[in-house]
Amino acid sequence: MRNLGTVVRGIRTPIIKENDDLEQIVIDSVLEASKTNNFEIQDKDIIAITEAVVGISEGNYVTVDEVSEDIKNKYNNPEELGIVFPILSRNRFSLILKAIARSTRKLFVQLSFPADEVGNGILDEEKLYKSKYDTSSILTEEEYREEFGDWIHPFTGINMLDFYKELIEKENCEAVFILSNNPTDILKYTNNVINCDIHTRYRTKKMLKEKGCNVYGLYEIMNEPINGSGFNEKYGMLGSNKSTEERLKLFPRTGERLVNSIQKRIKELTGKDIEVMVYGDGAFKDPVGHIWELADPVVSPAYTKGLEGTPNEIKLKYVSDNKFADLKGEELKEAIKNEIRNKDKNLKGKMITQGTTPRRLTDLIGSLCDLTSGSGDKGTPVVYIQGYFDNLAND
Repeated sequence: MRNLGTVVRGIRTPIIKENDDLEQIVIDSVLEASKTNNFEIQDKDIIAITEAVVGISEGNYVTVDEVSEDIKNKYNNPEELGIVFPILSRNRFSLILKAIARSTRKLFVQLSFPADEVGNGILDEEKLYKSKYDTSSILTEEEYREEFGDWIHPFTGINMLDFYKELIEKENCEAVFILSNNPTDILKYTNNVINCDIHTRYRTKKMLKEKGCNVYGLYEIMNEPINGSGFNEKYGMLGSNKSTEERLKLFPRTGERLVNSIQKRIKELTGKDIEVMVYGDGAFKDPVGHIWELADPVVSPAYTKGLEGTPNEIKLKYVSDNKFADLKGEELKEAIKNEIRNKDKNLKGKMITQGTTPRRLTDLIGSLCDLTSGSGDKGTPVVYIQGYFDNLAND
């Protein structure tokens, strides 16, 4: 009888650089790990590859100057620009902000508060609730500094308004900050706007466009190459990361080809039908720092067809406490196994599913992988998962 359910392994690989054969590296690393750690490749196993090494290997980079040139082209060398709802991140947004500041002489920066859309704070929420302001207010930089200016992030030790202001001014650009949660408030200052939000980007752009704003979303910046640069036709600058002080790695473009090719090669080499995905940020929230770990536009930009959909699971606790309340031990276990074997193929909306997690498979698996590989020095950009699609009835 099996005593293990899902097993997740971080797979170490060589350090991956631009133009490396990532497909071969992933396959070799997984097969070598299976030999040295005594596990067999099985049908429905999952190979997951972090988006970072996909973007690196395909060489999907842009420079700050290239981003700046694209912005100048789109806005016809603007004297002033406004940005709405940038996230507060040195890794994710500082170089984008540098490029925007390099594109104009005056920049209006509208920040949401008390935090950005992924949970990075800009002020003390307790002070906000006790102040004369609320989340419907518009605050100038002076008002912000008077009431909340002593705030620093508890994890980074930085006030991001200060950090962003210094960065902008180093580009010989005047910086004007406002805090407001209404995206159209930026139009009180300028009509040339880049909406920088990630998950609400289409709604924000629509609201601005309806007011006659000359607006592009951040997903439309670098959606085509500039002088042979990298680009991403679907996500533009969304999902990008700082590489050097003048270079960014974009969200990968070739993930779909990669996952399908790896799936095919593993079938040829082992005879097994596995699934493959590319993953970025996991969609989970830190209960202490309140950070929603999803600065990428999606958890998984590419995956094989077997990872489509959502889980179709019954809640064991509910079944045990209700339908089989009078059973115990092996009798209970066998009854639940039969319940699982005979469950409907689509349990959506059924009481028996209450308490299960109603999220897409790729979001759930991507979060699992992100937590496994981490964002630091583990050296495991590939994650191998076994038994994810098993249940208690699989002996």
